[in-house]
Amino acid sequence: MTTTTLTAPGPGAPSRTVARPRSAGWLRHWPLLPLIATVLLPALPYGLGVGGPSAGPADIASGIAVLVCVGRLLYLRRRPLSGAAALVLGLPAVGFAVATVTAADPAAALPGLVRYLQVFVLVPAAVCLLLKDAHGFRIVAGALVVLALVQGAVGVEQYVTGTGASYMGEEIRAVGTFGPSDIMGMATVVAYGLLAAAACALRTPRTAPAWLRPCAAVVAVGLIVPLTLSFSRGVWLATAAALLVALALAGRRQALTSLAVLGASAVVLVGGFGIGSQLIAERAASVTQVTRAPDRSVSDRYAMWSAAGSMWREQPATGVGLKGFPAHRDAHASVGLSSGSDTAGAGQEFRRQALLSPHNMYLLILSEQGLIGLTAVVGSWAAILVGAVRRLRRARSRGDAAMDCGLVAVALLTWQCVNFLYSDIGGPTTVLGGVILGLAAWWALAEPEKAGTPAAPGKAGTA
Repeated sequence: MTTTTLTAPGPGAPSRTVARPRSAGWLRHWPLLPLIATVLLPALPYGLGVGGPSAGPADIASGIAVLVCVGRLLYLRRRPLSGAAALVLGLPAVGFAVATVTAADPAAALPGLVRYLQVFVLVPAAVCLLLKDAHGFRIVAGALVVLALVQGAVGVEQYVTGTGASYMGEEIRAVGTFGPSDIMGMATVVAYGLLAAAACALRTPRTAPAWLRPCAAVVAVGLIVPLTLSFSRGVWLATAAALLVALALAGRRQALTSLAVLGASAVVLVGGFGIGSQLIAERAASVTQVTRAPDRSVSDRYAMWSAAGSMWREQPATGVGLKGFPAHRDAHASVGLSSGSDTAGAGQEFRRQALLSPHNMYLLILSEQGLIGLTAVVGSWAAILVGAVRRLRRARSRGDAAMDCGLVAVALLTWQCVNFLYSDIGGPTTVLGGVILGLAAWWALAEPEKAGTPAAPGKAGTA
């Protein structure tokens, strides 16, 4: 039970303290349930329809979140977003609409329009509107950590028992429940959870119990193991970049201490216990060989990047249209491009997976939406990232109680922006990108009191 002091309206009237159930605080956050489901459900079987991938469980949950958001707006009759927030979040829709209308087959581009609006406009806006305060932010971030722990545990078990995806002739690659057809799924969610836990360890909320900080630090260090065993070079680089940004914004002394701890942990986990040390060393060394001696996957990626550039030069303003890359790939790709990538293991038979995207989100947007689409999307993301960093710096100077939320927001969005250099949307974790964008947009664009700024005298704070 918690207590609330009530003051009678008359002058000199005595105040009285009444008990308020602790559950009342949780009831305030019931609209977050669809968002929590959106975070936790991507690991379930994807593609509920027949004849190919369709809406997965997480996509359905995200749709419910959007509907809940719309229902609350109609019921409460409040202004949904500030003008700046509406402009920043709605800007990408312009590029999507133009690319759809100008496509050679607008009807074929419509599924792409729906998907892009879902991930980059509707879900981020719903997250912004459903989050009431920093406590709600922490609930969603905590769900990311829970998902990362579950998937990380499955991934480590796959490596130890040899039941993972095929890698270098052995079925040891950690992929969690996503399977070899979505090789980046587990690495993505583990990276999200690692960054959220690390941010909590760097700036633990003042009202948090004493055990939270060491627990968050242990979780962040522990998640390094499944992230490493994913053998995903792009995720490694994106996670390192996001951690460096978070450390730099948290403070110099904490940055040096945390880097020392992370370095020692990596040496102990990989060197001391020998967790895949030889294979990891070879995989890490291959990062420096992508220009001198690229392997087949890198060569194919270069070929698809070249094809995307060729599509853009053909249609520089509007691109070839949403979902147009696969149809135009062969006309623009070099003869060195293979027909697909080999996947096997983790309970799946050998199969050939077609290469239907350039594995670079920026080049995918450029090829399908042209300069109009790329300017709209990247401009929106840049505005959110800059706003999030600026608010985080102000929060640090004021000693804001919600600085942990700012670190989580900046780290996750930094990771997403860097990782998009080596990947694009696709698979069950796609909708999580919308949640990440929404968390960062809430921190960057929400009203100061909603982001945890100490309230003025006489007003109740929400942090």
